[in-house]
Amino acid sequence: MRWPVGRPTTVRTRIVALALAPVVALMALWSFAMVSVTGELRALIRLQGVYEDFGTPVDTAVGQIQIERRLSAAYLGAAHDTPTAGDLLAQQRRTDRAVSAMHDAIRDGDRGRLTGRQRQTLDAMLHAADGLDALRDRVLSRRLTWDRAVTAYGALVEPGFDAQSALTALQAGQLARESQVVIELVRVREFVSREDALVAGARAAGTLTDRQYDTLTATIEDRRVFERTYVPDLPSDSRTLFEDFQRGDLHRSLVEGEDALLRAGPARAGKAVAADTWRTTTDRAVKRYMQLCTRSAENSATRGRAFAYRELTKAAVVGVAGLSAVGLSLWFAVRGARRISRRLETLRDDADLLAARQLPDVMRRLSAGENVDAAAEAPPLAAEEGRDDEIGQVGRSFNSARLAAVEAAVTQAGLRRGLFAVLLNIARRNQALVHRQLKLVDTLERRTEDPEVLGQLFRIDHLTTRMRRHAESLIILSGAAPGRRWRRPVPVADVVSSAVGEIEDYTRVVVPPMPEVGVAADAVADVAHLMAELLENATVFSPPHTQVTLRTGRVSGGFVLEIDDRGLGLDPDQLADAQRTLTDPDAFDPTRHDRLGLYVVGRLAARHGIQVTLRDSPYGGTTAVVLLPSTVLAAVPPQGPDPATHAPGEREPSAGHDRAPAPGTAGVRTKAPAAGHGGAERPVGAALPTRVRQASLAAPLRAEPPPRDTTPEREVDAEEMRAVFGAFQRGLERGRQGLPTSTDGDEGTEADDAR
Repeated sequence: MRWPVGRPTTVRTRIVALALAPVVALMALWSFAMVSVTGELRALIRLQGVYEDFGTPVDTAVGQIQIERRLSAAYLGAAHDTPTAGDLLAQQRRTDRAVSAMHDAIRDGDRGRLTGRQRQTLDAMLHAADGLDALRDRVLSRRLTWDRAVTAYGALVEPGFDAQSALTALQAGQLARESQVVIELVRVREFVSREDALVAGARAAGTLTDRQYDTLTATIEDRRVFERTYVPDLPSDSRTLFEDFQRGDLHRSLVEGEDALLRAGPARAGKAVAADTWRTTTDRAVKRYMQLCTRSAENSATRGRAFAYRELTKAAVVGVAGLSAVGLSLWFAVRGARRISRRLETLRDDADLLAARQLPDVMRRLSAGENVDAAAEAPPLAAEEGRDDEIGQVGRSFNSARLAAVEAAVTQAGLRRGLFAVLLNIARRNQALVHRQLKLVDTLERRTEDPEVLGQLFRIDHLTTRMRRHAESLIILSGAAPGRRWRRPVPVADVVSSAVGEIEDYTRVVVPPMPEVGVAADAVADVAHLMAELLENATVFSPPHTQVTLRTGRVSGGFVLEIDDRGLGLDPDQLADAQRTLTDPDAFDPTRHDRLGLYVVGRLAARHGIQVTLRDSPYGGTTAVVLLPSTVLAAVPPQGPDPATHAPGEREPSAGHDRAPAPGTAGVRTKAPAAGHGGAERPVGAALPTRVRQASLAAPLRAEPPPRDTTPEREVDAEEMRAVFGAFQRGLERGRQGLPTSTDGDEGTEADDAR
């Protein structure tokens, strides 16, 4: 099932929606019941007004038609014209006025208050009254007998009784029975009027036929039967009115006249009662019956209104109670939804607190080496501990999950510290071995004069320098700092040259001339390592036939170095991800082994406040912009003699062998192996500085180089060379295994490296 507008987005909305469906159904049933009940009760209250507006005109018209019927019977019963014709015409005019008033009331009245049945019976009365003119023509032209005229006029007034019955049919139960009794007693008045008409016709004709006499006697009997039947069924107030009338002289005179007519027979019925006495009696009886029926109808309407008011009061009470129940149901639903939603929101907030603050704070403190109590850092939800419902069970499960998460974080942090400790231990050992290897290679370089062997040693020296950088990377990954330190600032050109010498494709790097800017002593090693990692990435991720160029310059905030490669570059997502690694190295996932270099750069940059930014290169690759802040820069100390003025024949020291510069040197000195064999040496990039023998010595200690011995040198045979390299290989293997090596002062020991 789909929601008509949209799916609810919160638990509170869902609960309210579930409660709202039965509430709406209950409201619909309540509204239908109230409209149905109150509609009938309102109709009962309007009963008197409806009867006065529609029933009274009908009753008046019926009374006039009854009088016209009597005069028409007298007119038709006479053999020739009599003064009765004038009375008939005058009565017809009075009847017309009553019928016209009835017509106006029914046609122009507020028919909206009437039911369909009531409108139908009133329209039938109007239709019957429309036949009055045709009946009068037949009466005045004497085309029908007086007894048939009485029957025809009776047919005209009969719809009036149906209309009156329909107008009072809204009541139910005892009230409906009472209304029906009143309508039947209205027919008693019709019977008296019909008796009067039949007697008038018989007196005018002088005699009655057997059929006419049977009609007269049947009418008398009907009046008596109706009165005996329905008067006892009236309520006490209305029944008392009829009983008082029955004990009166008028009713006694009516009964005596009817008895006389019954005893007279057809031949003497016309003279059985005196004309004046009978006329007076019937006129007064008809009027009295009309008053009694009206009073009875009014009593019935009063009881109907009282009943309606009582029922309306009950309906109002029940309606208010039902509406209150609906409101309470909705209130309880909303309140329950709010409470459930609030408890769920508390669980959500606690989960967000755990994920956004507690766990990161625990990890930060664990990374800082603090001891963390898992139970104290993940306190239980006291509000949900004592609840036995589903939310309480979820709260307890969440408490267990919180504790387990913090304990897991503590455990993982311990494992991570242990892993970093192992990495640091291995890195330190490798670093010690690499330093010893560098010293050994440097010793061999000093002792070797063969250009080819020297070239190979330079290659080993270069590889060892790269190994040293990787060992330092492991130390940085483990959270520690490398052990290399300088005592004084170093020119940035020397730092960049040292970084270039620590990468494999150093020959592809173009280093421009740089201003005399120095790097602080405590940042030399880290800046060199940072630049080496960026240069390594630039050479690895660009075609081998392209160059990696550098651009440098001073800025207001420090010194900028830009590294441009000509590779394929990075797409926007990769570039943004790499930039995040540089700016937030602590959020880096160590499992992303393809970005360990960027992770190391980010760690080093964060340590010294260096800004490293990646952007698209104008050469089609990527540009790394390194901003060295003023806190990293320092003034370069005065230099000694020009290192370029070294004695002829002096060779340069090994590549990548960095040490604290002595007074008068150019700082970090780097030597790269030759591009080919033959002992030819080439500088790194464009005119890197070279190391010159005795250039680091103080002036008083310098000595002129001894004159070159022209005596031919002894040629080293193959066995001696094999012994030298065999010793070198054995010392290297023992160093890798952590065993003591030779005590040669030039080679050094692990204790010397540690110092």
